[in-house]
Amino acid sequence: MIKESAKLIANSGYTTAFTGAGVSVESGIPPFRGKDGLWSKYDSNILDLQTYLRHTDESWPTIKELFFDFIGKAKPNTAHIELVNLEKLGLLKSIITQNIDNLHQEAGSTNVFEFHGNTQQFICTDCGEIEKLKNITLTNQAPKCKKCDGLLKPDFIFFGEGIPLKEYDNSIEATRDCKVMLIIGTTGEIIPASTLPYMAKEMGAVIIEINTEKSAYTDTITDYFLQGKATEIMKELMDEVRKLK
Repeated sequence: MIKESAKLIANSGYTTAFTGAGVSVESGIPPFRGKDGLWSKYDSNILDLQTYLRHTDESWPTIKELFFDFIGKAKPNTAHIELVNLEKLGLLKSIITQNIDNLHQEAGSTNVFEFHGNTQQFICTDCGEIEKLKNITLTNQAPKCKKCDGLLKPDFIFFGEGIPLKEYDNSIEATRDCKVMLIIGTTGEIIPASTLPYMAKEMGAVIIEINTEKSAYTDTITDYFLQGKATEIMKELMDEVRKLK
C-alpha cells in the first residue's frame, strides 16, 4: 500500500494533510484523550473558558505546566520534517492541524491552518490585543495585557469557544480542493474538525490514513490504511515518493 499511496500523492496535483495528536506523540507530547492521555491525569475543566475567566488562579498554573513548561519543550520529529519535504517537492499544498504545538511551523511547513489555535501567542480577554509568547515572561500568575492590564489567555481554543473564522474558511477551501487527503495521527472524534475528511471524500478525494490503530475513518472513508507510527510510515512513504520525482 505504501507504493500505491506514493503514486497517488505524486500524481495528485493537490494533497492536503490533516494531522492530529498522533503526529506529535513521538516528539514527547502525549495525546489528550485515551488511557494514557493528559485528561486521564489532569482535569480537563482547566480549559473551560468560564473556569479560566472566573478561577484563573486555580487553572493557570496547570495550563502553564502542561502547555508551556512541558509541551513547549518538544521538537519536530521525522513525520513533521517529511511533510516539509513533501511540500518542497510541490506535492503538499497545505496542512490542516488540530495540534496547537507549533511543530509543523518549527519544522518548516509554510501553509499550516491551525484549527484549534497555537501556543505561541496570547490574546487579551478585555481588549483583544495579541501578544507573542516570546514577549511574555511566564510565572505562576496569569499574564496581563501590557495595553490595558486585562487578563491574557493562550490563543488556542478553550472549551466553549468557536473555531477561528479565517482558519476554518482556509481549512474548508483546502478540503474542497484536495485530490488526496493524508490523515495522520487522529482518531476522528473531535467535532467539527473531524468532519473535514468526510467532506474531502464527498468531494472525490482519495483518503490515505496513517495511524497506529484504526480510527473512525478507517472502515468508513479511508482508501489506504497505513498502520504504524507516523515517523516510520512517513519516512517509508517519502522514500517511495522520491523515487517517482
